[in-house]
Amino acid sequence: MVFASLEFLLLFFPLFLVAYAVTPVGGRNATLLAGSWIFYAWWSPPYLLMLIALTALTWGGGLLLARGAAPQRQRVQLAALITVLVGILAWFKYANILVETLNTALGWAGALPLPWQKVALPIGLSFIVLQAISYLVDVYRGTVTAQRSFVAFAAYKAMFGQLIAGPIIRYDWVKREIGSRRFGWDGFCAGAWRFMMGISMKVLIADTLAPVANLVFAQSEPSFIDAWLGCGAYTLQLFFDFAGYSAMAIGIAQMLGFHFPENFHHPYLARSIQDFWRRWHLSLSSWIRDYMYIPMGGNRGGSFATYRNLLLTMAIAGLWHGGDSWNYLLWGIAHGLALCCARAWSGAGYSMPAPLARIATLLFVMLAWTLFRAHDAGGALRMYAGQFGLQGFGLGDALAVELRPAHALAGLLGIACVVWPAVGPRLAQRAGPRLAAIGALWPVPAFLLSFALIASRGAVPFLYFQF
Repeated sequence: MVFASLEFLLLFFPLFLVAYAVTPVGGRNATLLAGSWIFYAWWSPPYLLMLIALTALTWGGGLLLARGAAPQRQRVQLAALITVLVGILAWFKYANILVETLNTALGWAGALPLPWQKVALPIGLSFIVLQAISYLVDVYRGTVTAQRSFVAFAAYKAMFGQLIAGPIIRYDWVKREIGSRRFGWDGFCAGAWRFMMGISMKVLIADTLAPVANLVFAQSEPSFIDAWLGCGAYTLQLFFDFAGYSAMAIGIAQMLGFHFPENFHHPYLARSIQDFWRRWHLSLSSWIRDYMYIPMGGNRGGSFATYRNLLLTMAIAGLWHGGDSWNYLLWGIAHGLALCCARAWSGAGYSMPAPLARIATLLFVMLAWTLFRAHDAGGALRMYAGQFGLQGFGLGDALAVELRPAHALAGLLGIACVVWPAVGPRLAQRAGPRLAAIGALWPVPAFLLSFALIASRGAVPFLYFQF
């Protein structure tokens, strides 16, 4: 079940809201927990048991770390807990590709492949594990107090608004609202407004552009125009899919009385790759900074250590994104190298005009998305060959048949939304209150149109569900 589906909009969410509203204040964590477990079990009941086990492990681990053992003993306990969590994640994410890679090597050597039944990745496991690690480390550091109520802690861990694809909500951010929060009409209306914006981003832009990206990335020899149209469609699809999901998660939380931080801040307007990572998937980039980059030494050990730490953290971030292709690792390394180059560039005192810096940053990001989206290294190389004009320039027959006016409208709408923060304030000043009224009212008709599209073409899973 996804947010942009009829069963969520017409069945699960209305029933949950009624149950949540009639529950006494003291019992709302239990209602939230029950609803979140039902939401997760809708996808796969057996994996709900894994979620409960991971929750119990993290909750118990937090209490163990809070007992105040000797520092060395605490470090061992924390290391053991993190090893178990990372081991579980590594098994589900990388067992398949490691066996596949081994079987490929055995085939080259003329040996028979190992028999293997593919392991299914539990949905949202990557986010669940990162959230658990941040809680344990924060308890170990003493920045949060261990939660003694299992129901309250499990409600935080399983909160359905952010369980599947983030944002990666730290316990420190919601600990007060887990204990006491206001469930009122004003917060509900503001959250509903945000939810409608998110679902419109997902359905009207991301889902509409998805077939164009899927077709181009499946081609064996995309032309120059095909490759850039496909890459551009995916660049918009990924942003509006993930940012739309985050907006829906923030909106649902606000409706229930929680306040989640923003997860995106106009990333395609970034003026450098460092700026991009200060705007894209903020809950992940801040997690990487606080729980990996800084503990590894950050930029405190000189230039070599700084470049090494940047490269390692981004490579690990790439691995975190997926285990069905080594492309994610290469994508992370590419971003790590870009961060090193940008640091050296700015350290040498070089700079470029803001418009040129934005174009250069976006071009790199798009080329890196090509690696991120392609199924394997061969697919990425075929796309790069097209993007550099090595396979012809004209529009291919398959894409010419596939393209519809709706794709152009969705693409133009997506581009307008991306550049709006850069030009919008000046236009708003000229247009006056009429534009402000349109800006305030657009989520309602956009949501109604999105609902009609969901009813006609069905639900489309979010891209980040696979991570």
